[in-house]
Amino acid sequence: MPVLAVVLLVGSAFALLVWVGVLVLPWQPHRVRERLEADSSGADADLSDLTVLIPARDEAETLGAVVAAVAWQGRALEVLVIDDQSSDGTADVATRAAAETRLALRVLTGAPLPVGWAGKLWALDQGLAAVERPFVLLLDADIDLAPGMLPALLRALRERQASLVSIMAELRCAGFWEKLLTPAFVFFFKLLYPFALANDATRATAAAAGGCILLRTKDLRAIGGFAAIRGALIDDCTLAARIKGNGGKIWLGMSHSVRSLRAYPRLDDFWQMVSRTAFTQLRYSLPLLLLATVLLALTLLLPLAASAAGALRLEPSLGVALAALAWLAASAAYWPTVGFYRLRPVWALTLPLAAALFLAMTWGSAFGYWRGTRAAWKNRTYGSTD
Repeated sequence: MPVLAVVLLVGSAFALLVWVGVLVLPWQPHRVRERLEADSSGADADLSDLTVLIPARDEAETLGAVVAAVAWQGRALEVLVIDDQSSDGTADVATRAAAETRLALRVLTGAPLPVGWAGKLWALDQGLAAVERPFVLLLDADIDLAPGMLPALLRALRERQASLVSIMAELRCAGFWEKLLTPAFVFFFKLLYPFALANDATRATAAAAGGCILLRTKDLRAIGGFAAIRGALIDDCTLAARIKGNGGKIWLGMSHSVRSLRAYPRLDDFWQMVSRTAFTQLRYSLPLLLLATVLLALTLLLPLAASAAGALRLEPSLGVALAALAWLAASAAYWPTVGFYRLRPVWALTLPLAAALFLAMTWGSAFGYWRGTRAAWKNRTYGSTD
């Protein structure tokens, strides 16, 4: 048997085994079972024990809608917007939105970023200093909450006796690039951090989604507050790991009631978002980058290429048949996330294309790191030696 045919056969068999394994794993990382939706009966809920912290740097475009949505969550809510050196009138937008909705909101003017801190964490640390209530919600300035979502989050935290409850926001999924990449972004996150394992107090896996995190204030302060993770670029999962490592229970789920307003209409928009933390996720390790490249090539790119070759009758063989089965198994694993985003089933077949682009973004992130830039976001650059 020719060497190429052997490689195709072995690689396709490996890919099929991997995706069947994903489908039958007891913790079902590909499914979207961990869900929490807004409580429609909670519009008049008493929220006097909750403070919302919204770090905002040049977020004038979305912050008004976010503040208005927060105002509909319940009574006696305290909201702090930390204006992190914005240049677009972010503070004025927040103040106007609060006045229009009669929301008790304060804007804190953020101090310059100290060395060794990530910008978002520095803003949150300044907000935390002003928090006196027992619960604190960390809310990104582009996250829109459906009415009744905060009461639902508080109820979930109390019922689970958790220290941290987090919701992965429903990202925008309108244009072509968003449809191709948004569900895949969520899917790969779920494979890296299986929600069922993160939510299991007996497992070491810990994860959170930074756009919407509810915490018990005492538990946040017990780990040293945000100073304990001051330089983390993947701050949400780092925070969850600290909370869980300190004995706190965590819970992570998905929701249609928590939506991101940030648009990624162009490939470049997605590229910037992913590449700022992609190599960080691999701990800046070349061996891990090479391993990730080989795994993605074998499990997703090879099945697509071999199936295409088989369809063109260029290489009909058992290897091609196994490759086609592997592609279908990957699509089956991807389907629950595609369905969550209300896309047609045919989009489940596009996972290998999305994987190829994410792999390119990861390599782009690595080259940026090797050139001296660990990450760049909101006109801030973090050097590789910071």
